[in-house]
Amino acid sequence: MTHNALHDIEQLEASLWEAADQLRANSKLTSSEYCMPVLGVIFLRHASNRYQAALKQIEADQAAGRIPKRPLVKGDFIKRRALMLPEQARYDELMNRPKDGKLGAALVEAMTAIEDEFEPLRGQLPKDYDRFESDLLEDLLRAFDREALRNASGDVFGRIYEYFLMKFAMQGAQDSGEFFTPPSLVQTLVNVIEPEHGIVFDPACGSGGMFVQSSHFIERQGQDTSHKVTFYGQEKTATTIRLARMNLAVHGLEGDIREANTFYQDEHNLFGRCDFVMANPPFNVDLVDAEKVKTDRRLPFGLPGTTKGAGKNRKGDAGKSKETVSNGNYLWISYFHSYLNPKGRAGFVMSSQASSAGHGEAEVRRKIVQTGDVDVMIAIRSNFFYTRTVPCELWFFDKGKKWLPSPPAGEGQGGGARSADTVLMLDARNIYRKVTRKIYDFSPEQLANLTAIVWLYRGQQARFLALVRDYVAAICREAAAVPGELERFETTCKGLQIQFAEFDERVKRLAAITPGQKQPLADGLAELVESRSAYDADRAALLGELADFRNRHAAALPDTNEAQHAARHAFEPLADRIKGLVKQVDLLYKLAARCGQLAQELAAVEEAAELYDRRLAGKRLKQLDEERKQAVEQLKAAAYFHRQIVWLQDRFPNAEMQAVPGLCKVVTRAEIAAADWSLTPGRYVGVAPPEVDEDFDFEQTLRDIHVELADLNREAVELAAKIQENFEELGV
Repeated sequence: MTHNALHDIEQLEASLWEAADQLRANSKLTSSEYCMPVLGVIFLRHASNRYQAALKQIEADQAAGRIPKRPLVKGDFIKRRALMLPEQARYDELMNRPKDGKLGAALVEAMTAIEDEFEPLRGQLPKDYDRFESDLLEDLLRAFDREALRNASGDVFGRIYEYFLMKFAMQGAQDSGEFFTPPSLVQTLVNVIEPEHGIVFDPACGSGGMFVQSSHFIERQGQDTSHKVTFYGQEKTATTIRLARMNLAVHGLEGDIREANTFYQDEHNLFGRCDFVMANPPFNVDLVDAEKVKTDRRLPFGLPGTTKGAGKNRKGDAGKSKETVSNGNYLWISYFHSYLNPKGRAGFVMSSQASSAGHGEAEVRRKIVQTGDVDVMIAIRSNFFYTRTVPCELWFFDKGKKWLPSPPAGEGQGGGARSADTVLMLDARNIYRKVTRKIYDFSPEQLANLTAIVWLYRGQQARFLALVRDYVAAICREAAAVPGELERFETTCKGLQIQFAEFDERVKRLAAITPGQKQPLADGLAELVESRSAYDADRAALLGELADFRNRHAAALPDTNEAQHAARHAFEPLADRIKGLVKQVDLLYKLAARCGQLAQELAAVEEAAELYDRRLAGKRLKQLDEERKQAVEQLKAAAYFHRQIVWLQDRFPNAEMQAVPGLCKVVTRAEIAAADWSLTPGRYVGVAPPEVDEDFDFEQTLRDIHVELADLNREAVELAAKIQENFEELGV
């Protein structure tokens, strides 16, 4: 998928959210009231799409004689990962029904009919639509009936569902946003533990994001999730379980998710059985009843520390003094370790306080480190969560690691530095992408680059080289799309240039207009023509070199480290020329816009007004600006993937694991013991030397500033509206 194709999907997600959230704002509903009904509509749209796609496949199979012509049954659709939707639950039927004010009741009937046909969703779909005004529901259904959505694939709807979960989480729609773990963190967990077989368990599963990302990982390997893994989940909140079951259904997945408090319950009886455990548990929970957990077999390292206090967490116990666990973090950590089978892996999000906590927690941490099962620790900066600003760390266990031999003394780390005696410390706090003023995440490439470090630690050099090779392929792919984007921009620019030139010629023949009035447009047009000539020459040279690079590398992508370094250096002068051509594209647009302004001013003179088509010029300038943006983004996309290669090769020039100051270091248990058993990456990796950013992206910096300004403006509008509402309630 090219940069601009991905951009189109992101634009669709954003526009759908804007439309849906605008309806919410106009209805005076809170995010909590609106969340489930909107997600239900997304589910319904997706279920209808799956039904229609499966129906076409079945009819094609019947026509070809692959299956007999007979009445269809549920199994025909289930085989194709679809539901055999009752007629009243099909999106088109709901859209075409008469406007009788009973759309809410019809949606309730549709959801009930789906639950009757699909046992895993029994009692899980939203059925409170009859409390909404029909006009609101009609607008909501219409928002998800766009042409782009009628034939959209399951992947697109999965993205949309997760995008809406994320946006609702940002608004704190459910349980203070704890139902949703940011995708960047989930994907990092998945990338490191690679959950591709057996039992996958999330003891604090929220909306099921861990399961969804695990399925994506499996499908990228060309495997069928249902044949590879079994998903188990526990969650204490019934509403959140509904979100999770809908999320799985939207992605065509199934899982056994049960309501339970994991502090006290192992509902699935998974002690010692799990191949993979993944979780983002609530941090720093206090007042867990020590009496109820102290003999739990899931605590092989003992209780982390207890205090005496009033039992505020149990009804009827107020005032009674009892022993409680002062902080539940190490209960979670111990549970995750105990669920693993002898070769199991775990990845989980944890408060940054836990990795260096003292007293009883330090003792539990020492015992865990001494097992040899701690594999990787990754530090994450603040602002990755949607409702909390705290930093965190990602912990990874691997019980199979204890059987690995230590690297031979005196040899390089090309074969990996991993053994039962080592832990990879990775400080990713300086790696992030700004989403909003308050929220950061990882870009897909940042995620891939962090994962590549783990590969080197594990001695998987071939995977590191494959990633660099993929970046070379991405350069070739994005470079191939450059000519088309530039051609669209150039065609519109040429049309404007001709329009300005024709107007200039006509104006020159008008005696009523003075030379002083005519000259600015003539000068502006001359500058545009001159700049276009220089651009054409540089464009032709760059496209020729890009074509040469593609011809040399696309058909036989470089596999060795030496060949990849050669490809990187071969592209470096092209990356510089891309920067130059981006500036020229921007300049052409500015000059065309300037000519447009001058022509409009000249056309204000009565004698020239009939000679200039302002509407056509305005339409073309707007189109030119959009095409400029697309062309510039496409040019930058090729250079962007080159920068990823540079980032990796500068830090790991031999494609082998090595310590990188401020980023990563492989440490031994002896080093950890000397540091009070701390598992905080920053304590080991040191500080990166200051770097001169030769690739400073001025436009990206301005974009980040614009993001902050837009957020501040939006918050100001919301605050002003709230103040006005309060005044009105007070009768002021």
